[in-house]
Amino acid sequence: MKKITFLITSLIFIINLSAQSQNLFNETAEQKKERMAWWVNDRFGMFIHWGLYSLPARHEWVRNKEQISNEDYQKYFDNFNPDLYNPREWAKTAKAAGMKYAVITTKHHEGFTLFDSKFTNYKSTKTAYGKDLLREWVDAFRAEGIKIGFYYSLIDWHHPDFTVDYIHPLRTSDKAKLAELNKGRDMNKYREYLHNQVRELMTNYGKVDLLWLDYSYPGEGGKGHEDWNSEKLLKMVRQLQPGVLVNDRLDLNKDESAWDFITPEQFKVAKWPEINGKQVPWETCQTFSGSWGYYRDEATWKNTDQLLTLLIESVSKGGNLLMNVGPTARGMFDERAEKALSNMGEWMKFNSRSIYGCTQAPAEFKAPENSILTYNPITKRLYIHLLTYPLQNLTLPNFKGKVKYAQFLHDASEIKITAKQSIWIKEEVNSNDLNLNLPVIKPNVVIPVIELILN
Repeated sequence: MKKITFLITSLIFIINLSAQSQNLFNETAEQKKERMAWWVNDRFGMFIHWGLYSLPARHEWVRNKEQISNEDYQKYFDNFNPDLYNPREWAKTAKAAGMKYAVITTKHHEGFTLFDSKFTNYKSTKTAYGKDLLREWVDAFRAEGIKIGFYYSLIDWHHPDFTVDYIHPLRTSDKAKLAELNKGRDMNKYREYLHNQVRELMTNYGKVDLLWLDYSYPGEGGKGHEDWNSEKLLKMVRQLQPGVLVNDRLDLNKDESAWDFITPEQFKVAKWPEINGKQVPWETCQTFSGSWGYYRDEATWKNTDQLLTLLIESVSKGGNLLMNVGPTARGMFDERAEKALSNMGEWMKFNSRSIYGCTQAPAEFKAPENSILTYNPITKRLYIHLLTYPLQNLTLPNFKGKVKYAQFLHDASEIKITAKQSIWIKEEVNSNDLNLNLPVIKPNVVIPVIELILN
């Protein structure tokens, strides 16, 4: 994806959004809320970064990092043949993990497409594999009832008309060399190519639930909305797929109608993000390790506790989690990803009620120490996620009169509500607090969840 560049453009995005908003689309707040209802409810999705970079297996930005030319990168195209690709198994794995929607890289920055675009030969149907990988993926994930999302890179390091800039593999600080490299390159032609491919994605694969465009880096030497003709592109997308959700990376920052949700990447927000003092829909995209594409030798993998905390904390602040998998060049999820997904799925099997349909708890409820709250506004149930298991007694501050019943979520076993007993004369007991009497032994759950049925 984008490393430090995106952090800079994110700051520009937030600053620009504080200006007076425009409105390109005649959609009311209520209509937008209805269009986004499924996404807000589902909360948990799978991101899939897959392309030729799975062969070098050392980061999806390998072309950028190692400044590889088209000619030297060609060997990966020539040897791409994911003979073990079975998207039905991918879809079953995603479903078992508790993921409700999925987003796949139809084209990443390297320019290779997983779909049979008529505007290029740099595509899966021209490799040894010979088939439209995206078509198979869409059919498989739809069959499992998982919503469909397409990632498409606005950037293209393979296209002959995409001008060389400071993140291009052929970049140079020598202005004369740069001018020579860009001689004959025409962004007008590339723009047309970009729009044509997005049109294919929006017309050839049935209903598309989500479009994840990536990414803009405006400013000197970069590329922004004028380079993509973002306004025209988005109007086409809205016309072809009226219900589709679109992310925030087209550099149309002043227009809140031009994006549906913001996308903090590899970043844990301190609170529910706000724009002009208003809480906005958001989704954090995260990796199991440090890269998005398959990286054979990358070792900094998050453990199950960290992954679940990411999910719970995102929901507790009104957001979604899009968790990434980078399949191998043979078309498989590697064993580390399989294990991580299985562990998350085991927890979700019993505790998903604290995730789906949930959001930030009302301000009147304060989380006990070392816990995170989520809340379902429809069922009026509050969920306490115990990051550290308490010793027998859990005090709920100022909860008196608010709780009808308490139980562990994983097995629906009752938790007794008792008065807090003080064995020390000097200890103050707040009469408005409630005390939950927990078993001494922690349940065999990574992060136990207490479900409170409120009055």
